[in-house]
Amino acid sequence: MAALGAAALCPAWPATVSAQGRTAVALQARIDRIVLRPDGPDTPVWSLGSGDLRFRRGEVLDVTFGNELPVAAALDCRGLDGNPAAEPLASRAPLATGAKDTFQLPLRHAGTFLCEPLLGDGDTVPARPRPLIVTGTSPIAVDRDEVLLIEEWRLLPDGTAIPPGNDPKESTLFHTINGKTSYEVSAPANARLRLRFINGSQRSVLAVKLENLDVRVMAIDGQPAEPFPARNGALVLAPGSRTDVFVDPVGPAGTSFAILLHDGKQARPVGKLIVSNEPPIRPAPFPPAPPLPGNDMPAQLDLRSAARFELALGTPTEWFRTADFKPSAAPTFQAKAGRPVVLTLTNRGAIASVFHLHGHHFRLLDKLDDGWKPFWLDTLAVEPGQTQRIAFLAEYPGRYLIEQVATDWAAPRLVRWYSVQ
Repeated sequence: MAALGAAALCPAWPATVSAQGRTAVALQARIDRIVLRPDGPDTPVWSLGSGDLRFRRGEVLDVTFGNELPVAAALDCRGLDGNPAAEPLASRAPLATGAKDTFQLPLRHAGTFLCEPLLGDGDTVPARPRPLIVTGTSPIAVDRDEVLLIEEWRLLPDGTAIPPGNDPKESTLFHTINGKTSYEVSAPANARLRLRFINGSQRSVLAVKLENLDVRVMAIDGQPAEPFPARNGALVLAPGSRTDVFVDPVGPAGTSFAILLHDGKQARPVGKLIVSNEPPIRPAPFPPAPPLPGNDMPAQLDLRSAARFELALGTPTEWFRTADFKPSAAPTFQAKAGRPVVLTLTNRGAIASVFHLHGHHFRLLDKLDDGWKPFWLDTLAVEPGQTQRIAFLAEYPGRYLIEQVATDWAAPRLVRWYSVQ
């Protein structure tokens, strides 16, 4: 599944204030409780709130971030390129309990992103991510736009959940979509749905399959892709990664299409897409969709002039746990602004490792280093013993994190940093 993965903010106050392209947003990390199992006890979680946040491309968020948690926390927004002033750990230290911080988040790109409180390992309560959706300036021909946040839980009989970075012994594994163990989406026949799948698990590569449906992949990790059909209707998502697809349910009212989740051991149903009793929304489904509007990503990367660096995954050598990270540590690599960078990632560990690049999206290079896959990524799963090469344009000066984590629930989250000058 990891190999396939290589190929594939809570407003504390309800209102936001917009003026001249700027939006003031108050975000609060807080203690929350959710019900994960019917008739079961509440599960305490650390949260940025429920539901997804939606803004428009080009807006600049004036963020006030507050921490009500009993531990230090920073705000991490996955996939938002070119925001060095808001970069957790590298630029902004974690907030102590009761503290507040203010910074700006320019929304350069439209797409599906993810916000979460960045904490140290060994915490006693899991933290939930929250989807951040940035819509484009051009209309998209879909009838419904739905976010499906997949989360993985290790639950004890008393209702408490074991957070990642801890031994999950004596816990029960299960998954939810948008907080529910069985999630249903309904739509009239021939409707076009944009489904934004997010792997909210912090450790596991997951496969999602929509049975008996043509699934057209439109975007990966927040960036438009050259559209392509998902093989057998299945998507593979590394931890924190996102894939947007278009589907067109057809058939008489009541027709259902199972949503299956595979965690590497077995497949299980976690929901379904149902054709509603409403009349068909149009006589026939839309024709295949053209690519989504672009985000002004580089059209080409000149690999001949690229700066090249090698990076070992799967070992803690020279990597830091988040609680031990110091901005004064030497950078992993330094690149000049405007120059392409090629990273050679080799997993020397015994299990798959997941690599995440902050600040920039990258291309996954072909084995011969003579081209790249037709999509952009910010997260990549690398099998044990495997080497992958990625390339990006060092477009945004600043200091940014890189992360790796083994696909083991008890594995620590490890970080380093790089600079663009």
